[in-house]
Amino acid sequence: MINRKLGRMKIPRSLVWMLVLTASAAALFALEPPNLTPAKQAVVLYADSGEYLRDLAVVSGYANDWITARAALKRPDEKLALVLDIDETALTNLEHMKEMDFGYIPHLWDEWVAHHHAPAIEPVLAVYRQARRLGVAVFFITGRREKDRPGTESNLVASGYGGYEQLLLKPDAFKETTQLFKIASREKIQRDGWTIIANMGDQQSDLDGGAAERTYKLPNPFYLIK
Repeated sequence: MINRKLGRMKIPRSLVWMLVLTASAAALFALEPPNLTPAKQAVVLYADSGEYLRDLAVVSGYANDWITARAALKRPDEKLALVLDIDETALTNLEHMKEMDFGYIPHLWDEWVAHHHAPAIEPVLAVYRQARRLGVAVFFITGRREKDRPGTESNLVASGYGGYEQLLLKPDAFKETTQLFKIASREKIQRDGWTIIANMGDQQSDLDGGAAERTYKLPNPFYLIK
């Protein structure tokens, strides 16, 4: 008798929704993301095995070929330019990132930048040197702040990037995204009469927004900037 009454009971709508949400939450929590420790180990292995450098070299080779071909087609009135990002494009901060276990501690990052430790990424340095040999000016556009200029300038020169046209850093009080700063900077370069034939960066945000004939995305499994 009791079972027949229960079978005819109307389940409250609130209870139905609670059961649905509980089931949905269970399904979501079942999709556990990759554990952070082996993820970091995979990144280190990629960097230390030589695969990272090989991938950098492949992309840099494409950029080098294009710059060489495009420079050969330069019109007498053209001023050709190459735009490079700095961190994980022109320079590698891998040593610092490993020391920080891939975390970000602002005052330690500032010390790293100020003491200009970062070495050149060799395949990109080769592109830089080829561009300069061909008379293509190089502009660095970086998300680093204006306060970082002394250390950044010293680091670039010490790492083989002397003779660049201009280093553009974000104003210290800049509140917008790095992507918007870089787009505006490239557009200004164009307004000043330069033709940006190539733009190289390790973040998609380095490249989005146009103002370059071709773009080259370098690998970066270490962090993401928008």
